[in-house]
Amino acid sequence: MNTKNYSFPEDFYQHLARHTLTGIKAGKDRTTFLNIWMVNVDGRIFARSWGKSNRSWFTTLLDEKNGQIKYGDKVLNITGVPCKDALLNEKIDQAYRTRYTTPENLPYSIGITQPDYADYTMEFRVAPL
Repeated sequence: MNTKNYSFPEDFYQHLARHTLTGIKAGKDRTTFLNIWMVNVDGRIFARSWGKSNRSWFTTLLDEKNGQIKYGDKVLNITGVPCKDALLNEKIDQAYRTRYTTPENLPYSIGITQPDYADYTMEFRVAPL
């Protein structure tokens, strides 16, 4: 696992391995968490905006840079960095297709790995204290 500069607590990685949804809240004005799909690629955590909305966790994180991830009863302060690396986006595609394979998830995992979703890919990093 490549955790240099991206390290999340070990129990977060365990949570991600056991749960398909994880809460995210971006910016200072949001009060509730939205459950989204996240994937682990070599110890780095990524997510894509399904709706590509102008007012979403993704765009707020682009603008304000800070947010939070909630897993179980724990909350982590995070920053977000857009992922523009084509080869890394291919690994993220594969992670989505491998992780979300149930019949009800399959249409979404196929959809979220289409080329236009690469522009809506965010890497999460634990915010420095």
